[in-house]
Amino acid sequence: MARKILRIILTLAGAAIGYGLTYLLLTNIYTTIEAETVLLNIALYDWARILLYILGSSIFAIILLFLSPKLIDITAGMIQRTEEMLTKMPLTDIFFVLLGLIVGLLVALLLGTLIRLIPLPWLTAPINVLLYVLCGYLGISVSRKKRGEIGDPIWLRTAPRHKEHANLYSRPKLLDTSVIIDGRIFDICQTGIIEGKLIVPGFVLQELRHIADSADALKRGRGRRGLDILQLMQKELSIPVLVEERDYDDISEVDAKLLRLAQDMGGVVVTNDFNLNKVAGVQSVPVLNINELANALKPVVVPGEEMLVSVVKEGKESGQGIGYLDDGTMIVVENGRRSINEVVEVVVTSVLQTAAGRMIFSKMK
Repeated sequence: MARKILRIILTLAGAAIGYGLTYLLLTNIYTTIEAETVLLNIALYDWARILLYILGSSIFAIILLFLSPKLIDITAGMIQRTEEMLTKMPLTDIFFVLLGLIVGLLVALLLGTLIRLIPLPWLTAPINVLLYVLCGYLGISVSRKKRGEIGDPIWLRTAPRHKEHANLYSRPKLLDTSVIIDGRIFDICQTGIIEGKLIVPGFVLQELRHIADSADALKRGRGRRGLDILQLMQKELSIPVLVEERDYDDISEVDAKLLRLAQDMGGVVVTNDFNLNKVAGVQSVPVLNINELANALKPVVVPGEEMLVSVVKEGKESGQGIGYLDDGTMIVVENGRRSINEVVEVVVTSVLQTAAGRMIFSKMK
């Protein structure tokens, strides 16, 4: 029913357009052939003018009638995509987009007063249209990129129950490429200990796509795993997983862009990249390191504890053997080289804990 009503409205609009164009055409004829007005009046009687108006209105009405289904589908698609985009955008982002658009249009309005001084109407019209489009786009772009320097409006801020809670846990979490491919972030989010929205920057998503299209089979598999993890997170998690399209053309490295975006959004970088963790610390960007969390949850091993280890290869130092626990923790066995491919009983001598992982040093019992 709604489509029928819209088709009728578009058909009537086509008739109005045809009537207006016919009127302009006849007026132009009278203006340009002013010396032959008498002949024109003789040639065009009142019934002839009415016939021309009817003909012009009918032609455009028929054109709009046949084009209306396509126009309705295109318009409905644009409205649906716009609605989905606005639904996924945080309220603060929508506010800054509207603010930037308003400021850009105001600037275009002021500049348009100068454009109107040009004594060429056919030139000022397209310049004005281009000016409004350009200023509106620049206003939106600048407001989104400078949002971190302005801060959220007071009426859009939520009052946290605890200051510490607001400073870290309720901030948006920005995921880097390595932590998405790793996949453990999905299991962590399912436990409910992660609060705030998860942000996937557009340049990180683009890097994942490049990896998934790589000629190397291993890289291609890792990239596709990352895309599958993202799709699963959007479907299964109760917290929002959003794509942030903001980019920084003046920065080439993805990690540098990620840290810049975290600063602008006041967010936290989630990663398992040891080097990115260090660089973020230098730039005072908060980081949640998945490896640090995994290490904190590993069972505590103390010197003097005994365990069974399968020695799988020789170590760097003379006589050393290397084994691994089920969780991937490396165990260095002193004098274990001669027991490669054997399960031996060892005694823990020391434990080295770092952000990059945990190493256990032991000796043969």
